[in-house]
Amino acid sequence: FKCLVLNIIILFIFTFSIFLPLLFVSLVVSEEPVWRDPFYNGSVIKERGAVVLRLAKSWFRIGSLEILTRTGELDVLRTLLDFVIKEHFKSIATNDPDKYVVFFSRVLNETAHLIAHWMSVGFAHGVCNTDNFSLLSITFDYGPFGFMESYDPNFVPNTSDDEGRYSIGAQANVGLFNLQKLLEALKPLLTSDQLSQSLQILREYPQIYHQRFHELFKAKLGFLGNEEKDSYVIAFLLKTAE
Repeated sequence: FKCLVLNIIILFIFTFSIFLPLLFVSLVVSEEPVWRDPFYNGSVIKERGAVVLRLAKSWFRIGSLEILTRTGELDVLRTLLDFVIKEHFKSIATNDPDKYVVFFSRVLNETAHLIAHWMSVGFAHGVCNTDNFSLLSITFDYGPFGFMESYDPNFVPNTSDDEGRYSIGAQANVGLFNLQKLLEALKPLLTSDQLSQSLQILREYPQIYHQRFHELFKAKLGFLGNEEKDSYVIAFLLKTAE
């Protein structure tokens, strides 16, 4: 094995703060060849094997909870969720009977803000499934990601995404879908009243996302204050860019 700390890795440590939680640290390359289909088009080629070492504050995902609910491992689900809250959501009291509702609200807000940030810099994650969405709302597991060269809501960096499910313009809606799956995972641990509260929180997602989206674009445009027509100007600008 040859351990290479490549200069190009620096390019992956983006200047945008939303990408700083995930750092590419090293690349270990093997002399042994492996067969790969890099563009998922049937054109298999032989390449050297490699392992990338990455660091993040946490690798727990929405899918980490979802799979436990699906398999009926509710004791493990509760244990894992309590650990995640204690370790990463220290402002949530561990003895709060509504801690899971507060946790869901926090994840929903931060996810909405994260995707708004993605959109503000033209970043397309590429594979926005529940197993690639962090419970800490940090950007990770963005394999076939890309930045738009010109404005196109249908931009898809992932060549295997034939249907455009994870196009840049669909990311906000996919975020809502994933949060619905998170709530489904939490459902066995919630009382009927807590579930009702959580459903109301889920309904607030579009407003939270659009508010943050508009804040970011108003800052880009240098808008001061809060005018009624700001949203119209932003929508008009993006439509013109398209």
